[in-house]
Parts: sequence; C-alpha cells; structure tokens
Amino acid sequence: MENIQHKHVEVRGLKLHVAEIGSGPKAVVFLHGFPEIWYTWRHQLVSVASKGYRAIAIDFRGYGLSEQPAEPENDSFIDLVHDVVALLDSLAIDKAFLVGKDFGALPAYLVAALHPERVSGVITLGIPFMLPGPSAVQNHLLPEGFYISRWQEPVGRAEADFGRFDVKTVIRNIYILFSRSEIPIAAADQEIMDLFDPATPLPPWFSEEDLSVYASLYEKSGFRYPLRVPYRTLAVDCGLTDPKVSAPSLLIVGEKDYVLKFPGIEDYIRTGAVKHFVPDLEITYMAEGNHFVHEQFPEEVNQLVVSFLDKHGI
Repeated sequence: MENIQHKHVEVRGLKLHVAEIGSGPKAVVFLHGFPEIWYTWRHQLVSVASKGYRAIAIDFRGYGLSEQPAEPENDSFIDLVHDVVALLDSLAIDKAFLVGKDFGALPAYLVAALHPERVSGVITLGIPFMLPGPSAVQNHLLPEGFYISRWQEPVGRAEADFGRFDVKTVIRNIYILFSRSEIPIAAADQEIMDLFDPATPLPPWFSEEDLSVYASLYEKSGFRYPLRVPYRTLAVDCGLTDPKVSAPSLLIVGEKDYVLKFPGIEDYIRTGAVKHFVPDLEITYMAEGNHFVHEQFPEEVNQLVVSFLDKHGI
C-alpha cells in the first residue's frame, strides 16, 4: 500500500484523483462502485502490479479526492465513459484492461462497446452488462421501499436520510447492508438507514481502519454526486441500441450477492443471455461471495484477475 502513488490528472476540465502502482507496459484501470472509492481496489492494485502490470484506480468525478463538476445534475453515465477515455489519453495509454465493480461495471462495458480499440479486456464484479435506461433495473417489480427507488426520488429524501448521521456511520450502514444476501428494502414507515442495527459488527474482512479511509474520502466529496450518478441517472436512456462488447470479458459473481435477486438478473446471467451483448464472456461463480467479493476474498479474486490478464494480455 505504501508504494501506491497518488496524483491528480486533468480530465475534461476536472482534476481526477488517480492512485497508481507498477510500471509494466500493460495498463489495468479499476473503476469503483458505491459506497466505494479508489481504496476498494487496495488488494488488487498491489497484486496486479506485482505481476508486471501498471495498475491504476481512480475516484470518479464527484467522488473522494476528485473534483466536482460545476453542475452535477446535468451529468449521466456517459460522462463517466468520456472521462475514462480522456484519462487514458492524459496518461498516454493506448489500450487498457478495465475492471469495474458495482456501477463501475457500466462505464467499463460502455467504453469497450464504444471504443473497442482502447480496451484489451473487461472484468466486472457482480454486475453483468446492462445499459442505463428505463429497463436497467426493474424497480416496479420490487416494493416501494427498494433502496434504489428511494435513492432515485427527487432531491431531498435520501439526503435527509443520510443527513441524520455522520459520514462514517452512513458508510458503515451501507457496507453492512450491502454485505447481506437480501435486497435492502425499507417498510413504508422506514428510511433505508433505519434498516441498520447498530449492534451489527463490521464484516471480518473490513476493518475500522478501512472504514476510516472510506469515511475520510466521502467527507471530502459528500453524497451529492453519488446520488446523481449512478442512482438518479440509472434510468436515463444513454442513446445506444444493441451495443456489443467484442473484447474478451470476465464476470465474477458472488452467489450471495443481493444483486442476483434483482428481477431477471440471475436468469440473464445463468442462461447466457448476457452473451448477446458480450459474446466473449467467461462467468465465474464464488459460492460464498457477496457484493464486495474482491474485499471479502481478495486472494481468490486477485488470482482470477491476474489469470485473465495473463491470458489476454499477449
């Protein structure tokens, strides 16, 4: 960890925070989800760099140590796609592997679909290929208290829910809720933060020190942008029809990840329907894996990632 270098890189008028280790000729760019940040990839960065790759993790715009756009309410997933391509340009990287977790999977796949010449391969954790748009997540098939539905409501409700607690408590609550195998769903008279039992300890693979790092970074950025991207833009049509990802791809699925219980997701993955969009896709299941499988079982995930990179990095 102490060898990871930090800097800010100018990308489309914003300074994005970049964590980097390794100096190999082949680059691997890691894209975080929520409530994560560059630090979520701490295990993978060191592992990939030790195998001869240049490992890079960013804070997306509006997250952590990266700058906020002037008008976050105008942004969408496509801004993250453009940022990734512009980042590669700024770092003089012609082609890279992209590794995406949670919502970071969406720009990883979209960059590969729209700019295939820039992508050597794609690895995603937990989230298969999906297009931002009205059918990305079928909220209407879940109760009103579904956490995504609540966080997609117009500005106010989620902000008030989070605002009852300090940032560290919000991150703790979400991490514990998302580590379970059940979809977080509040009752009509509850908010999402009310689902958390203060007596519940952190998962054994996530320390108080880890939590403090996350909290310090979200104290810097707040939750304004995360509530916009991904949540309030997830249903916004991105303007693409039937895109294809030609790059070799790997999907790592924790079988205890609550996302598998989203309507249609498990069938979409297990039947191979996802391969309509990503024809060259390997799928690996981890029986005990949850939503944070890369932090929960870092050695196993590192081995899968490095094996894929070595196989396709010729």
